[in-house]
Amino acid sequence: MPPVTRIDAIRYARHERPAGDNFAAPVDDHDLPMPLDYYVWAIHRADDETGSLPPVIVDTGFGEAAAVARGRTITRPVIEGLRDAGIDHLSVEDVILTHLHYDHAGSLSLFPNARFHVQDAELAFATSRRVLDRATRAPFDGEPVADLVRKLYRDHVVFHDGDAEFAPGIGLRLASGHTAGLQVVCCETARGTVVLASDAAHLYANVTRGLAFPIFIDQPDYARAQQRALALAGGSLDHLIPGHDPLVLQGFPAENDIARVDLPPHTSIADML
Repeated sequence: MPPVTRIDAIRYARHERPAGDNFAAPVDDHDLPMPLDYYVWAIHRADDETGSLPPVIVDTGFGEAAAVARGRTITRPVIEGLRDAGIDHLSVEDVILTHLHYDHAGSLSLFPNARFHVQDAELAFATSRRVLDRATRAPFDGEPVADLVRKLYRDHVVFHDGDAEFAPGIGLRLASGHTAGLQVVCCETARGTVVLASDAAHLYANVTRGLAFPIFIDQPDYARAQQRALALAGGSLDHLIPGHDPLVLQGFPAENDIARVDLPPHTSIADML
C-alpha cells in the first residue's frame, strides 16, 4: 500500500472572470469566460504498522469577510467541505501552507491543534519591506500573516528551507516565482506521483500556453517553477493538479465538489483543453 491512500481536492469558492484576467500577456480568447475555482486539499495516509494516520491538509482557504472584500463567492465553507470529506478540523495535526496569499492561508484559526509548515522565504517575504509596495501586498491579507506569526510564538510553525521530505510519500519542493517561497507538494500514490502545484500553475492553460498568471514577484522564476512542477509530475498533466482550475472537478472522479485526484481522470486532461 502506498503511503498516500487518497487525495481530496475540496472546492470552497469560485470567481467568474474572463480569460484575459488569467494571463500576463494578451490572448485571443480574452473575452471568453474562464472562471477560477478555489480549493483546499486533504492528503489521506496509512502505514503498515498503525493503519490510517491523521490527514494532512494543504492550505486553509479564506472565509466570508475576504470573499466579500474581494468579490469571490463561497460555494461551501472550508470547514463544511472538510466535514463532507470525513475530516474533523480539530483532529488535524499538520497543515502545509503552499504560500501565504489570502486564498491559501486565510483561515488558520480553523486548525487550532495543527502545526503549520511554511518555507523560510515565504514568511520572511510576507513580513518584509517588500510588502510596502501596494501591488505586491495586494494578494496578502495582513491578519492571516499576523496570525501565523502569533502561532510561531506558540511553537505551532515548522519552517522548511527549500526541498524537504515532509513524511513518507509526501515531499515539499520549492517553486518560487509566484511568491518568494511557494512550495508544491508531491504525493506518492497508487497511480504514481501526483503534484499539488497550488499557484505554481493556477490553470492547466497557464502551463500549456506557457503564459504566466498575472501575479508574480519574478516572472522568469515563475516560468521555471511551472516547468519544475510539470517535471515532478513526470511531464503528465494528468498528474499535475493546478491551484484553481475547474477542470479538476470536471476531469477527475468527483462527488459533492470533492475530486479524488489520487485516481486517474476520466479522460486525459490534455484532451479536455
